[in-house]
Amino acid sequence: MSRIEILGLTQQFKGHRAVDEVDLVIEDGDFVVLLGPSGCGKTTLLRMIAGLLEPTAGRIVIDGQDVTDLPSKKRNLAMVFQSYALYPHLSVAKNLAFPLAVLRMPKEERDTRVRDVAATLGLDKLLQRKPRELSGGQRQRVAVGRALVRQPSAYLMDEPLSNLDAKLRTATRQELSELHARLAATFVYVTHDQVEAMTMATKIVVLDAGRIEQAGTPEEIYHRPASVFVAGFVGAPPMNLVPAVAGSAAGVVTASASGMDARLWQGEVDERDVVIGVRPEHLRVADSATGALRVHGVVERIENLGSEQVLYLRAGDALLTARGDGLGGYRRGDAIVLGAALERIHLFDPETGRRLEWVSDSDELPAIEASVPIPA
Repeated sequence: MSRIEILGLTQQFKGHRAVDEVDLVIEDGDFVVLLGPSGCGKTTLLRMIAGLLEPTAGRIVIDGQDVTDLPSKKRNLAMVFQSYALYPHLSVAKNLAFPLAVLRMPKEERDTRVRDVAATLGLDKLLQRKPRELSGGQRQRVAVGRALVRQPSAYLMDEPLSNLDAKLRTATRQELSELHARLAATFVYVTHDQVEAMTMATKIVVLDAGRIEQAGTPEEIYHRPASVFVAGFVGAPPMNLVPAVAGSAAGVVTASASGMDARLWQGEVDERDVVIGVRPEHLRVADSATGALRVHGVVERIENLGSEQVLYLRAGDALLTARGDGLGGYRRGDAIVLGAALERIHLFDPETGRRLEWVSDSDELPAIEASVPIPA
């Protein structure tokens, strides 16, 4: 399998930078998901890795070899497209064998690889069917199988599940995850669907406007978002983000907004604007919360999802969301007080959008390496 290094990769279209000096290392065996909204540059980045698009600047190195100027066919990478791109007049067996025929592989070896891949993907009873006789999920497996038969260095996938219904998408996600585990192969996968990213990736790369906002494990992306953009994009419902003012009172760092206040750490900081973030599932009814954050609001709407409720409340000028299984007793217009534990509170710089961390030499305070520390 392959290690892929992306160094300063840039793609510019008529004055617009679709990908802007991206640096990224994809380790051998990683399942890397390029995640972001439409137009963020993720497909453009994937197509440059595949050799289907020539970069404006930067380099692509695969297993120590600079392949920036190599054509796609010489990179030993397999691509799975959103549209599947199956040949409608060929059987499943011939669709699977087509890449091997292009490589002029002997027929006996081709047939062996096709049988092995068909068995792996549960297609062995469908080999004589045409694509029009297959379900969406079966077509998707054929598209993946056509990539597998080549035994490439890495697999590149561009939103391969977007044409499937919700139930089939869930099942196919599981199949792809199991396939990655069996092959121990390098996967690079493009999607705008955060559920796909969180459930399949070993590493998520969040893109916005052609730049990497954050790269990390699903747990890091979700629990320690590096920016307001990541915090608001990842999570359903997204993180609550409220403009506030941080300062000090009686030796304690505080942050406050209309309808919200937080007592954070012992220490002194100059007064400054911040953005407070807290995820909906981390807000709890204050009687059962022992945390540092307090929210005073009025219920505007409740959605009952069966196993839990999603509550929308107005706190000052902010509309917040809480999610959990203990919120069903409220009605529209009820006053409510919610709280959150200190470790669930996030702070961001309102100008740069980047995450803020408290940094102190005191053993009594959280000692966290900060990308953007709050000035003491």
